[in-house]
Amino acid sequence: MKTTGCCGTNSTAGTNDGYEVVRIEKAKNSCQLCEEYAERQKAKPVAVICCEGACLRGEVARQAANILCHSFAPEKTVRICLGGAFTKDTGQRALVRNAPRVVALEGCHVNCASRMMAGVIEGLAPEVIVADRLYEFDRKLFGIEEMPPEQIQVHARTVAEKIAETL
Repeated sequence: MKTTGCCGTNSTAGTNDGYEVVRIEKAKNSCQLCEEYAERQKAKPVAVICCEGACLRGEVARQAANILCHSFAPEKTVRICLGGAFTKDTGQRALVRNAPRVVALEGCHVNCASRMMAGVIEGLAPEVIVADRLYEFDRKLFGIEEMPPEQIQVHARTVAEKIAETL
């Protein structure tokens, strides 16, 4: 479907020169707990953004990011709320913008987290780590329910350990 873009040019609906144009209503509310967290974490050298996908790969990445930031390297890393950082320019986005090192832990090769954040922070060039390349599993599996939770946790720990070794 062709539409007239904001500049009067014809383009495919929602796309413009290889980009999707996203309109997000500005947040009317702010979470004070989130802002306090961001303030406490701002001196940490590594911001970790992560895939929050609902598939198996996304779940492994999400759990790995939590293990990395809250167990293996809490003194060096800050776990970013991707939704908060992407949808409003407050403390979470500032953590990403100001971190000396940004690690994007992606569940798969689609790289959603790093692409989202690059869309709201000009010039952002995170270190992209694709989690599903760091552990062995049946690549035909997609859903979280297709693997026992204990196995997901083992894979998440494996990913977190490998990343922690690079910090």
